[in-house]
Amino acid sequence: MPSGHPAGPPPSEVVRSEAAQAEAARAARDGYGRLLALLAAASGDIPAAEDALADAFERALKTWPTDGIPRSPEGWLLTVARNRLKDHWKSAATRTGVPLDPARHDVLHLDDIDPDAVGDRRLELMLVCAHPAIDHAARTPLMLNTVLGFTAAQIGGALAVPAKTLAARLVRAKRRIKDARIPFAIPDRSALPGRLTHVLEAVYGAHTIDWPIGGREERPAMAGEALHLAETLAGLLPRDGEVHGLAALICLSSARAPARVDGQGHLVPLGEQDPMQWDADLIARGHAHLRAAHASRVLGRFGLEAAIQAVHCARRESGRTDWGSLLELHRSLHALAPSLGSSTALAAVAAEVDGPAAGLSLLEELIEPDARFQPAWATRAHLLERLGRVTEADAAYAKAVSLTTDPVDRDHLERRRAQLLSARDQPGGG
Repeated sequence: MPSGHPAGPPPSEVVRSEAAQAEAARAARDGYGRLLALLAAASGDIPAAEDALADAFERALKTWPTDGIPRSPEGWLLTVARNRLKDHWKSAATRTGVPLDPARHDVLHLDDIDPDAVGDRRLELMLVCAHPAIDHAARTPLMLNTVLGFTAAQIGGALAVPAKTLAARLVRAKRRIKDARIPFAIPDRSALPGRLTHVLEAVYGAHTIDWPIGGREERPAMAGEALHLAETLAGLLPRDGEVHGLAALICLSSARAPARVDGQGHLVPLGEQDPMQWDADLIARGHAHLRAAHASRVLGRFGLEAAIQAVHCARRESGRTDWGSLLELHRSLHALAPSLGSSTALAAVAAEVDGPAAGLSLLEELIEPDARFQPAWATRAHLLERLGRVTEADAAYAKAVSLTTDPVDRDHLERRRAQLLSARDQPGGG
């Protein structure tokens, strides 16, 4: 390259390319499930819709840097994917290999989609994924994958299922939707309750998978999307206590998000957070949903979890935490829906009421010693530290760090471990 001419594309091209990539990433993050639901609704062929949408994103990355980002990126993507599906249905391979069904393969169905007025059919797609014809174990993962955009690896990690096993389930389930011609429609109210459990689990799963702090820059809109879907369900089923319980839970836990990280990017544990930083509007919305849940006179798992969050959020007004009430609520939750998470939380709260030795004893009673559950190891490390059992606490912190994928959480545990060892090495320490 002659002197004075920098290698690579001009800076303006780099800027346009980076802007296009950022906008395509935003469209994928915020609108993938909505676009997929619109494209797949006509034929029920989710894999074909996924391929068409992938092709649209690929073309966006090639054309947007030179042609500019369109006024409606989602509309542009939908138009390109729609045309790709039309070509697919008209192709010789499709016409000779798949029986033509005018009710499903008429390209005019796609022309009815207005790319400038993209509707939201994600709830319908979630209910399709919960259809009785779909394998029970695949329903919630299928919603998380197709509607909410999580990968098989992310879902498998959350559900403790190997990614390859989960990916195979997803492929079979998508094929089943197409072959069984499951309609994309909200079923009548007699069928809705049977599918609702899986829908609620998926919405809750979206909230919890994205709860780790380090992922907030990659998918900043997902917590809001989970709340949107929960409140959409609450509007559809205004007398369902668990639906309102889930909406309350997401509102109240999301309200604390502004205080979870300090100015240096370090995790701030719940007990050390400044409650005045919590979102008062979200807390009020959560309380409204919780009152609706109580009015149903049936308080299920999500209603109990929301009540627990409400007790924590009450510190914003009272300045104190009612650990006795929390202990009773956690006991009720664990009796109703026992899990590794409920066991760990119960032990942690018991330690606040009855002391760290009681909490550690309960933790060891409820959770197997070889369980690969990071919160249990982090809680064990904290309780051992409070008991002055430094060597055991150090080993527990090391195990918790090894099981942590979130960078901010890992940094917090590593700093706690370093502080533990530093205190031990001080004169008079240990």
